[in-house]
Amino acid sequence: MINLLALYVKLVGLVLIGFVLGRKLPSTVPSGVAHFLFWIGVPISIVFFLYKTDLSGQIWIAPEIAYLAIFLGAFLAWLAIKGQAYFTNTMPQQPTQGSLLLAAMVGNTGYLGFPITLAMVGEKYFAWALFYDLLGTLFGAYGLGVVLGASFGNGKHSYKEIAKAIVINPALWSFGFGLLLRQVKIPLVVEFCLDKLAWTSLALSIVLIGMRLSQLKSWSNIPQVGISLGIKMLIVPLVLGCTLPFFGVTGLAAKVIVLQMAMPPAFATLVIAETFNLDRDLAVTALALGAIVLLIMLPVWLWLF
Repeated sequence: MINLLALYVKLVGLVLIGFVLGRKLPSTVPSGVAHFLFWIGVPISIVFFLYKTDLSGQIWIAPEIAYLAIFLGAFLAWLAIKGQAYFTNTMPQQPTQGSLLLAAMVGNTGYLGFPITLAMVGEKYFAWALFYDLLGTLFGAYGLGVVLGASFGNGKHSYKEIAKAIVINPALWSFGFGLLLRQVKIPLVVEFCLDKLAWTSLALSIVLIGMRLSQLKSWSNIPQVGISLGIKMLIVPLVLGCTLPFFGVTGLAAKVIVLQMAMPPAFATLVIAETFNLDRDLAVTALALGAIVLLIMLPVWLWLF
């Protein structure tokens, strides 16, 4: 209970700091912070925590469960869209359908999932969150998510450009470097510096979420967004969370997986929506409302699992 309260104080406090800064500072600052985290901050965090974490056990099953969660979310959202059309005789437009599907599929398992996992479970099981995000969510967002974006929108970006964006992603490269670094013993002073940089980057990533939220103006489409969030943050974690023992995933490892599945929609959903001209307002509303739902549901998942 104390750990959860401390987490809430940190999460809400850092988001509020980011929200205020986002309103006061030039609009270019959040983009600069995002670029720093993308190219330097997050990769350093991955290298350090991968160096420290325990890679024993069935961690390779984490991305497989991530794909199950992504496909289940997409399938249930598709059923919800068809059900809405059947009962109301009105089918949402193609761009809106695309944004609804994305919001139900891909979660913020990096910027939010990493610090929450570390705070609630500790470094020992961080590899489960890391593998879920880098080998699951990343390819789900920029793989299946891009296919959906291209199918439901009318963006002009080629698949070659998207593939290039995945290949040059520094998080993947740092993942490989972190695995190699585990084979050597680094000096204590280097380990200390990496530790401080890693935790500072995670804190800054939460501040960035506050900055992004300060720029979100739309709260429309809440009923439609509520359906996608209900699927993404309630149904999928509950259904798949109950099946984890059948995969041999129990205890704190199961808690990590459930927390990752229960994360709100990722910022990647907004990136894809803007790239392929999907329903941007709906994507924006999903991001903002999802952050609030997370604060409500987090104690529930910790209690259930």
